[in-house]
Amino acid sequence: MLQHTQLSDFSLKSKIHSREIRFAGNKKLKIYGLLRCTSGKRMKKENRVFFGSAEEAVQNNYRPCGNCMKKEYNIWKKQHTDKV
Repeated sequence: MLQHTQLSDFSLKSKIHSREIRFAGNKKLKIYGLLRCTSGKRMKKENRVFFGSAEEAVQNNYRPCGNCMKKEYNIWKKQHTDKV
């Protein structure tokens, strides 16, 4: 997991281009999604973190975004609703 505030613009673009970064997350809400997500693009830079994979995000206790990852979110929601 990489913090947005710790990356220069050049480094960030390089990591995205090399596919080292594939997902972004909100560290306060513990939600991750696709880099192109309109919800994710609105978050503050200090709250943004990056992941190389969805598995990495899940390992860090982030849930899928309900906006850009509807299928994954519905699976996550069903799993967590069944536990209650």
